[in-house]
Amino acid sequence: MSRPDPAFCAIVLAGQRAGRVDALAEAHGAPNKSLIEIEGAPLVRHVVDALAATPGLSRLRIVVEPERIEAIRAVLRIPAEFVPAADNLADSVYAAAEGVTEPMLVTTSDNVLLTPGAARQTLQALSDGADAAVALSTEAAVRAAHPDGQRRFYRFADDAYSNCNLYALASGAATRAAESFRSGGQFAKKPLRMIVHLGPINLTLLLLGRLTLRGALNRLGRRFRLRVEPVVLADGAHAIDVDNPRTYACATEILRRRHEPRRAAA
Repeated sequence: MSRPDPAFCAIVLAGQRAGRVDALAEAHGAPNKSLIEIEGAPLVRHVVDALAATPGLSRLRIVVEPERIEAIRAVLRIPAEFVPAADNLADSVYAAAEGVTEPMLVTTSDNVLLTPGAARQTLQALSDGADAAVALSTEAAVRAAHPDGQRRFYRFADDAYSNCNLYALASGAATRAAESFRSGGQFAKKPLRMIVHLGPINLTLLLLGRLTLRGALNRLGRRFRLRVEPVVLADGAHAIDVDNPRTYACATEILRRRHEPRRAAA
């Protein structure tokens, strides 16, 4: 007899940095990137619909600037709690996690190719004893999903991977890892941040290609005193979010492919 899925709180990061206008949102005439339409619905609704279809969802929190709350609330099909976005991603996650006692699943509002299966698989790592889990996909799987979908990969001794913007956190203490996971894409621009988070020895081993993905996360986890598990998703589409016109076109194509069987049946 299978165990019921444990309850979890979903946290969706939808805020824009103060004083900055997202270029893609501006091109689509949207006040926030989350409200850009793609395949008949705003980005954020695609994400929330996938979370709503994931067994165990008990609470949904969306982090966004206060002036956009009502616009986002209006496009959702399930109730949500709203948390004002902080100045940076780490503080936004901390604010959203306040008072939450169940496991947390953290993602972004532009992660439109998220599926309930990926969410469930990432949460399963917590049930198996991890304090935190990070979802990734291999370079081969991402390119198979769409050859133009992703251009940045992290190369380890065992393979090259791309981040899927999907994290599971078992407790409030695990939110200490959130900034390292989510800001991985910024390490190339801010090498000092990587040195602080990984430590110079770990960073050297990583740059020399001596660490596997699991080995690197084990070392990172020890710095936070957490057990951090990688979750490698077979469908590389999960690593493609909507950041620019190129990835918008890629995501549109994949969403249409997913919807074709439903349309044919109708």
